[in-house]
Amino acid sequence: MRGALDGLLVVSVEQAVAAPYCSARLADAGARVIKIERPEGDFARGYDSYVHGLSTYFVWLNRGKQSVVLDFKQTDDLALLHRLIGKADVLIQNLAPGAAERAGFGSAAMRARHKALITVDVSGYGDHGPYKNRRAYDLLVQAESGLASITGTEHAPGRVGISATDIGTGMYAHAAVLEALIARQKTGEGRAISVSLFSSMAEWMTVPLLAMDYSAYEWPRLGLTHPFIAPYGVYPSADDVPVLISIQNDREFERLCHNVIDRPGLEKDPSYATGIARNARRDATNAIVRESFAKLSFAELAARLDAAQIAWARVSDIAALSKHPQLRRTSFGSPKGDVSMPALAAAWSGEPERLGDVPELGQHTAEVRRGFAA
Repeated sequence: MRGALDGLLVVSVEQAVAAPYCSARLADAGARVIKIERPEGDFARGYDSYVHGLSTYFVWLNRGKQSVVLDFKQTDDLALLHRLIGKADVLIQNLAPGAAERAGFGSAAMRARHKALITVDVSGYGDHGPYKNRRAYDLLVQAESGLASITGTEHAPGRVGISATDIGTGMYAHAAVLEALIARQKTGEGRAISVSLFSSMAEWMTVPLLAMDYSAYEWPRLGLTHPFIAPYGVYPSADDVPVLISIQNDREFERLCHNVIDRPGLEKDPSYATGIARNARRDATNAIVRESFAKLSFAELAARLDAAQIAWARVSDIAALSKHPQLRRTSFGSPKGDVSMPALAAAWSGEPERLGDVPELGQHTAEVRRGFAA
């Protein structure tokens, strides 16, 4: 089946994670993505060597692309880049602040020259404000945006264990490109898109920010629990399996009392009858659930929770995810062998069974030079 973006040309002057995430998703949908790399290559190529000797992030985010090595200080290479942009539908870049402009392919100039072009500038802090020229990386923005302050435990802030800032920014950029493509079909005009790591995380932080702005509520760090909901947390079984449950409403709490923890009638006690009341007595609520769970084996507990239609999860590790019965997988090639990874999150009839291959550095330079010769 043809991809939805077949025939689309994307030129991406990219490195690291955020911009490559966006262009990878466009490539998955059939777009031709030409990844422009420095002579030394995208530095993400050197992050680690865990996948057939290749970098995990690079393998994940650069499937289905063509790698072209250009040196913008060379007149011929810069001219080739301009020819590529002249044919492109989308131009993506996440170089250091101001670098694209200094090199001669800033989004404003390119949009002025090519009215149908969609440009995407991915940056740390955006194109306005006192931080606009500041460099930024994932963990720095986790800290600056307040995300780290609500992650971790009461003892210390924590880092979200994956590059949530980069990935979230790439997702926003991808969605914005698709919106711009739809708008262009109606107007014939492209669009200049700016998305930053900070703005992405600021939007993710909306709920704790609103709670602070309107009620001076300081969002606590609670580990694997929730500031508004109880019981919501990890309660070990008798055989010491960590089980996480989430009771979202009073009906669920009633089912928990009657069918799981053997406390029928507790749901009618004014101290536990509502979510607000249970959360006000968080420690007592948790103690009741913890004591009950500790009397049941994991198998017994899982059966009771399922029968009562209570949402629950086992606190798993990465090894368990690798073998998880719910995990769908897809595959693609790399210079060192095939790679199997989780399937794309959105499933649909006719989705690709296999994604595009990961390119070697400069693998397509000669081909692109011939195809876009002056």
